[in-house]
Amino acid sequence: MSPPTTSTVIQRHIRSDVRAMHAYAVQPSDGMVKLDAMENPFRLPEPLRTALGDRLAEVAINRYPGSRNDDLRCALAQHADLPEGFDLILGNGSDELISMLSLACANPGASVVAPVPGFVMYDVSARLQGLRSISVPLTTEFELDEAAMLAAMAEHQPAIVYLAYPNNPTANLFDDAIIERLIEAAPGLVVIDEAYQPFASRSYIDRVARHGHVLIMRTLSKFGLAGVRLGYLMGPKALIAEIDKVRPPYNVSVLNCETALFALEHADEFDRQAAVLRSERARLFAALSDLPGLHPYPSEANMILVRVPDAASLFGALKQRGVLVKNVSTLHPLLANCLRLTVGAPEENEVLMSALNSSLEASLR
Repeated sequence: MSPPTTSTVIQRHIRSDVRAMHAYAVQPSDGMVKLDAMENPFRLPEPLRTALGDRLAEVAINRYPGSRNDDLRCALAQHADLPEGFDLILGNGSDELISMLSLACANPGASVVAPVPGFVMYDVSARLQGLRSISVPLTTEFELDEAAMLAAMAEHQPAIVYLAYPNNPTANLFDDAIIERLIEAAPGLVVIDEAYQPFASRSYIDRVARHGHVLIMRTLSKFGLAGVRLGYLMGPKALIAEIDKVRPPYNVSVLNCETALFALEHADEFDRQAAVLRSERARLFAALSDLPGLHPYPSEANMILVRVPDAASLFGALKQRGVLVKNVSTLHPLLANCLRLTVGAPEENEVLMSALNSSLEASLR
């Protein structure tokens, strides 16, 4: 018998739902002002870069990660003001933590509920682990539809409810009173995703101790370490211990761990960077509000969602002028003609506004 061809193996052995999916796409950005991925635009000052390089040079990369991961867990718990009786686990970015949650809760017939538009990986990870993914549209003003969320939870009895705080890509904080009522009604886990916490005016961490079924997920990507890929999930010790059982061994590298510890030791520098971005966000929002035909939505993150006359056309015009943003207009009907703009460094935001002005003027000729 002849060995199977690549095509035969794909058809016979790769799941049909996987074959129907699209891989996560990353836009080419060489030579562009990159404002499409909510990254911190600032590098560390030269003295800190040198100090970090010296420190990483001493890391024993010939050994598997060991006790330094525990040191990082303790440092993150202190950084987050984690309540007594709570614990945390580390992930290779929030994406891995979401996969862990799906795997741990993948009982037959289990489901996940999340509002949309929202972070795509809630849905993707659930479906890859065999859970039913239930999407509940936000209101036209991107608020939680409380009645629809309650109805979905009552019907599907989800193992996990995801609530991003702030939300991506809409950048808003959901109403706290609605969140509390949803938490009270949830039959399973509620995961509060605080990926953009460094830029938000509120956090749920001071309220999490009220509930035994609520987890808070954060990442150091928006803190300023997107290249390090490190997320952390916080919750009651007994619950975290169960989820930790599906964590791959040594999932966080020694280099990532040491970089994160270094960053937390110099948190004042990252706080300074976040303050600059919050100030730039306000300046950018005001400038966008003055442009004809544009409707920016209030933001509590390091991005601004903007509704424009023609998203595809404006996205292309900005790209031609060397500015890369995210066209989210096809992700959900509520996002029709919307672009998502990452808040960049002051000089990047100047280039963005110049490109926007030129593009809008050209469209009127």
